[in-house]
Amino acid sequence: MITVRHSDDRGGASFGWLDSKHTFSFGDYYDPQHMGFSALRVINDDIVQPSTGFATHGHRDMEIISYVLEGAIEHKDSEGNIQTLPAGEFQLMSAGRGIYHSEYNASNSDTLRFLQIWIQPNTFGNEPGYQQKDFGKSEGLTPIATPDGRNGTLHIKQDASLQQLILAAGQRITYEIAQGRNLYIHQVEGQLTVDSTVLHSGDGAKVEATTSVSFKNSGDAPVTALIFDLP
Repeated sequence: MITVRHSDDRGGASFGWLDSKHTFSFGDYYDPQHMGFSALRVINDDIVQPSTGFATHGHRDMEIISYVLEGAIEHKDSEGNIQTLPAGEFQLMSAGRGIYHSEYNASNSDTLRFLQIWIQPNTFGNEPGYQQKDFGKSEGLTPIATPDGRNGTLHIKQDASLQQLILAAGQRITYEIAQGRNLYIHQVEGQLTVDSTVLHSGDGAKVEATTSVSFKNSGDAPVTALIFDLP
């Protein structure tokens, strides 16, 4: 079964310096029908104005993934990590028993756009951690985060995985889903057909009680999507 969450149906927030679209309930946006999916709790599509950003704030017991679509993030945290995260790179911050961090637009002139993703861990009170990597733009499925950090992927503290899907126009692949597993698809850009369901930029889809799905680029432009394999 495939259930679509259309981009225009997402919640939102606007503060002048920040415009954000919320796939799931977050902050002042509350919808009891959209509280998350399995261990996936947050997908925020954030646009941050130049020379502004999120001041230092705290998290605990959450796996927080940032994926930069445009611009660059200046990141600082209480563990001593000071990093720049440019477009195309992924960051995984494991909040563990507690961490403070700030995220700012690194540019004085260009906007920053990034996806902020929260996944609930399956262990708690761990040491905070920080990981960052560029996985490139290869066509097909590229593993980004896995429960054991295999093959250079980001190590996430949950029985979940994240893959990047890139398809050229007309390209199709099949994804096998293990018994008892669920998928969540976040469409980043392009037109992706999942079986017979069409997704556009900003759309999301839950895939439940299914053993496989077909992904096809049914548009003229390249497709980029994020595929979450969840318990």
